[in-house]
Amino acid sequence: MAKKVIITEKPSVAMEFAKALKINTNRKDGYIESDEWIITWCVGHLVTMSYPEVYDEKLKVWRLDTLPFLPQEWKYEIINNVSKQFNIVKSLLQREDVEIIYNAGDSGREGEYIQRLVFMMAKPNPNAELKRVWIDSQTEEEILRGIREAKDISEYDSLSDAAYLRAKEDYLIGINFSRLVSLTYAKNLAKAMNEDRAVISIGRVMTCVLGLIVSREREIRNFKKVNFYKIQGNFIKNAEIIGNFKAVEGSTVFESPRLYNETGFKKKEDAQKFIDFLNKNDNAVVESISKKKVKENAPLLFNLAEAQSECTKKFKISPDKTLEIIQSLYEKKLVTYPRTDARVLSSAVAKVITKNLNGIAKLKISPQIDEIIKKMSEEKYSTKLERTKYVDDKKITDHYAIIPTGEGKENLTKLTELEKNIYELIVKRFLAIFYPPAEYNKMSIVIKVGKESFFANAKVCVNQGYQEIYANDKVIKSVEDEDKKLDDEDENQDNIDVLAKLKKGDVLSIKSFEIKEGETTPPKRYKSGDMILAMENAGKLIEDEELREQIKGCGIGTSATRAGIIEKLCRINYIATNSKTQILTPTQRGELVYDIVLKTMPDMLNPELTASWEKGLSMVEQKEISADEFMNKLESYVRNKVVKFKKTRNEYLYGF
Repeated sequence: MAKKVIITEKPSVAMEFAKALKINTNRKDGYIESDEWIITWCVGHLVTMSYPEVYDEKLKVWRLDTLPFLPQEWKYEIINNVSKQFNIVKSLLQREDVEIIYNAGDSGREGEYIQRLVFMMAKPNPNAELKRVWIDSQTEEEILRGIREAKDISEYDSLSDAAYLRAKEDYLIGINFSRLVSLTYAKNLAKAMNEDRAVISIGRVMTCVLGLIVSREREIRNFKKVNFYKIQGNFIKNAEIIGNFKAVEGSTVFESPRLYNETGFKKKEDAQKFIDFLNKNDNAVVESISKKKVKENAPLLFNLAEAQSECTKKFKISPDKTLEIIQSLYEKKLVTYPRTDARVLSSAVAKVITKNLNGIAKLKISPQIDEIIKKMSEEKYSTKLERTKYVDDKKITDHYAIIPTGEGKENLTKLTELEKNIYELIVKRFLAIFYPPAEYNKMSIVIKVGKESFFANAKVCVNQGYQEIYANDKVIKSVEDEDKKLDDEDENQDNIDVLAKLKKGDVLSIKSFEIKEGETTPPKRYKSGDMILAMENAGKLIEDEELREQIKGCGIGTSATRAGIIEKLCRINYIATNSKTQILTPTQRGELVYDIVLKTMPDMLNPELTASWEKGLSMVEQKEISADEFMNKLESYVRNKVVKFKKTRNEYLYGF
């Protein structure tokens, strides 16, 4: 009888496929077999790229005259400690009774790469049909759908091309540039570190991230505090009204060099002189009143980067740990695929989203979640998402956002406290998109004192909307305060009733003018979660989530690799992570390496350049450019960098 083979990413996933297919046959050494099916697995990578010395024994010794190293035919080899499993997989793929082989690896670029390497080295039965299973969760229904709707593996050739190119890019840059700078500077580095010898590691993404962390640290070191002086006006009309001065057009000090910015003066004496000038007025007048209602929708759903950032803030855990936990939740059938960049749902998923909601209701996750679901039902909140910002097929590449599946009840009670907390975080973010927006009343008043303008603002929440879901949660402030000063908006929720009684033209008595001293503060160090967001946005730490979503393109690294980059920088002692706060700081070694790279190949520190390479890989995946075109540009870049480095090597050495 003809057989069908499924090869998964690891044994635990193979077991889920076996359960879905109702295969109860005893597990054999490295695979499971029934009358119809054979299910086997990788254990992570089984195949790796060969080191240069495999191409030529002479390349084992690092020498400038052997660079650049640009293989014409790439060599790969089986990883020794997993060779047994590779040979089992190989023997199964080559069996003559196999008619269909299903690649059921992790549904992403890296998962595709792992499996394609195996196929390349194992040389499956040429008569077997090769298909690709692509799933968004490990629920039984989704696994069966993935097998049923599996496409010919050739449909994913461009994804495979991008995966191979990413590996070759990292290899070529790592091998060539690490050897170049090590041969030039390793002795100097070892001497500076009081070591016998040293090696300098350069990486396409890793070095760029190091640059962001060192640059931020030096900004903090070089920061010089600046004091400034704002003016607050205290006015009376039945009750006290507070307004803040701004030097808008028409002011006697508009664009004056004495100003720190439009809200304050550089010197205290100038602020006092201005108050003396203001005190010549007997009263103030309400020039304008603006009233408006503002709605705030629930945030977009989690992708991996957003989840990592949130978990760093809320639970003080590393991005690597966050990924590990969400991966575990995925394997327990509780959430959908974690390594996603999308924060929205597909239209197809949106049409059947009630299935997830009904499943969550039956799970009885916690009393709070039960109350949220109960209110949604009683208030008859709409589950129609198709025309909302939470559904957009154009913003989805491989997978939609991370959401709860509504399944996995058998695993719910087995969760650790941290797993349960992160699971509930994902569930709440999902449920929030069905709640109405939060609503605020906002008022803005302009008060004139002669030609000078004072602004009073107030904002009050009149309907919590989706924020009810987070009412009992610890508030997390993620916005960095650039200055220790009163907020320019100066929204005081306590005085909106006072402002509401004012009318245009009202005359106010002046109680007093006060100087409010402020000072600038240095930029804050990156936390590990901040760095993940900065990497996603090509080096820009954008706090506003709507703006972040608008400008998002190809960042530095991918959702699957960013946490690993930070972890690697820690492992090679280029940066350190505070385990309690998750704050990232460069080590002495890291700063020395940064200086070397800054002097010799500064473009390796440029986030936009690094992101452009990632964009190129995406273009290959989307079939916008060919794999050959990308590879030619890559080889040309490496070759030119090496040639230039060699020519100016003596200049680099001078003065280190």
